[in-house]
Amino acid sequence: MARNEQDPAASTQQFRAFASRNGGEAAKKSPNTGMIIGLVIVVVVIVAVVALLVV
Repeated sequence: MARNEQDPAASTQQFRAFASRNGGEAAKKSPNTGMIIGLVIVVVVIVAVVALLVV
C-alpha cells in the first residue's frame, strides 16, 4: 500500500508564488484607481464652482 505523504514546504512555496504574483497585479491597478478618484473630485469641484457662478 502506498503512503500518501505531502510535503508542507512545497505547498507553502506554491502559495508564496501565488501571493506574490497577485500582489504585482494589485500594485499595477492602484495608480489607476487613484487617478479616477482624483478626476471625480476635480469634476465635482468644477461643477460646484460653475453652479456658484450661475446662481
